[in-house]
Amino acid sequence: MKNITFPKGCFWYKSVILLAFSTLIFTACKKDKIIPIATVVTPPPTSNSSRSDLTKDSIFLYAKEVYLWNDALPTYDVFNPRKYNTSTTQLTNFNAELFAITQLKINPTTGKPFEFLPERPTSPKYSYIEDLVASGKLTFAPDESSAVGLDGQGDDLGYSLALIGTNSSYKIYFQYTSPGSPSALAGLGRGDYFDEINGRKVGTDFPSEQSFINSAINESTITIAGQKKNGTTFKVTLNKAKYNSSPIYKDTILTAGIKKVGYLSYARFSNTENSVAALNNVFAKFTSAGVKDLIIDLRYNGGGFVSTAQHLLNLIAPTSLNTKTMFSEAYNSTMQSGAATILKNQVLKDQNGKSQFSNGRIVTYADLNYSVAANTFKFNKEGSLTDVIKVVFITTDRTASASELVINSLKPYLDVKIVGKKSYGKPVGFFPIRIDKYDVYYSMFSTTNSLGQGNYFDGFPVDSEKADDVTRDFGNPQEISTSAALAYINTGLFTNSTSSKTMSINGVSRTPESVMIKEVFEPAGFKGMIAAPPKMK
Repeated sequence: MKNITFPKGCFWYKSVILLAFSTLIFTACKKDKIIPIATVVTPPPTSNSSRSDLTKDSIFLYAKEVYLWNDALPTYDVFNPRKYNTSTTQLTNFNAELFAITQLKINPTTGKPFEFLPERPTSPKYSYIEDLVASGKLTFAPDESSAVGLDGQGDDLGYSLALIGTNSSYKIYFQYTSPGSPSALAGLGRGDYFDEINGRKVGTDFPSEQSFINSAINESTITIAGQKKNGTTFKVTLNKAKYNSSPIYKDTILTAGIKKVGYLSYARFSNTENSVAALNNVFAKFTSAGVKDLIIDLRYNGGGFVSTAQHLLNLIAPTSLNTKTMFSEAYNSTMQSGAATILKNQVLKDQNGKSQFSNGRIVTYADLNYSVAANTFKFNKEGSLTDVIKVVFITTDRTASASELVINSLKPYLDVKIVGKKSYGKPVGFFPIRIDKYDVYYSMFSTTNSLGQGNYFDGFPVDSEKADDVTRDFGNPQEISTSAALAYINTGLFTNSTSSKTMSINGVSRTPESVMIKEVFEPAGFKGMIAAPPKMK
């Protein structure tokens, strides 16, 4: 989790043993039991090759075949993966190796690596490694995840926070509370704030209070007091708990002039079980209300399953788009030609982690077709909402991946606009590669819409830049981004400034841009795009 701060702002190669494991036993609590699926053993290069060395080898050798920009990778001997051994913490060494891999391909537009991220210059922008034991996904250890997962399961207090004000006068607002979480069940939500933590008043001297706040909001129990958006006060003790969370923060019907507008705030592109019925219910309401225009609020949506993104696209799309191209995925030439034979060691699983079989044989990722033709997806209308005219998306720099895919896929066909802040910029996706007790997420494919448009590595620019007005709830017509979206739907024009939409902080009216703190406290949520499995060869 982030702290609150005020900004000033296996396979063989040179006789290597592969360390790859599969989850052949799936349990009700969604933990994996480690069972090796392939251990191809040949005489190692030296008798003292460690498990760590073999993991480093595998990270590089998989990248040579599956990494999107594998054409920039040198030979094994030149790269020398075993040189990443400066830390006593092995995951640190593995991350250092992955970072080195991801910084080799240069984006000609920026002159920087495609995976360079200025805010975290020593970490890849997209690729990452997950320690499955530490995360509780391997063995039967408790799940220590501090964010709602793509299965809708949470295990935390369920809030994301933002500071509004100055060092000497600020309040801590809820950006959102996850449905079903301890915070939401206590009646707290976006637009509420607190200024008392565990009996201590905060909000008048941030430098001296910062450490206390950071410690308190990360604990499993916290007592907070403050004021709700309706003006009533509250004091409540929250205790960390496991819960199942809907991906829908809010849905409602708004009015723009005489037009009925469907508003949806969507948290994540979670799996089929968690998202599909919830989305269907929302769009059924839109149909009943006679909605023709939409506001899709993805300001905190970091992505998820491509298959769920397809479902949302098919709910939005008019029937006239049936059979038209939705988007295409392009893997590297090694994968497209079927030469990524290392994937024989990776078992294909469904969204719930269940291994897939065909004709009595377990299916691996090497059995799939990675050509562009096989990974071009078409619209296939779902639901009864027809003839959508305008779609306005609300985004921030936390809007990523599958969220951006939805926006890009609709741009060639509908009147699509973006309000808020520039999105994250992730036109690439992946599926996990299991190496030892780690899942490695390499950038694997890029996406383009029906016009061949993609490459939005710097994010989508907005049509109307607006602040994230955390003092008002999702779907409130007076919330600054929502107000701008309604104005466009009604008149075809955006409001020009935020001056008429202000927040009252300690009795003083201020525009959000003048008081919003850049850094926020938020759970370490998923940011990515998990591929729908390609077709079989």
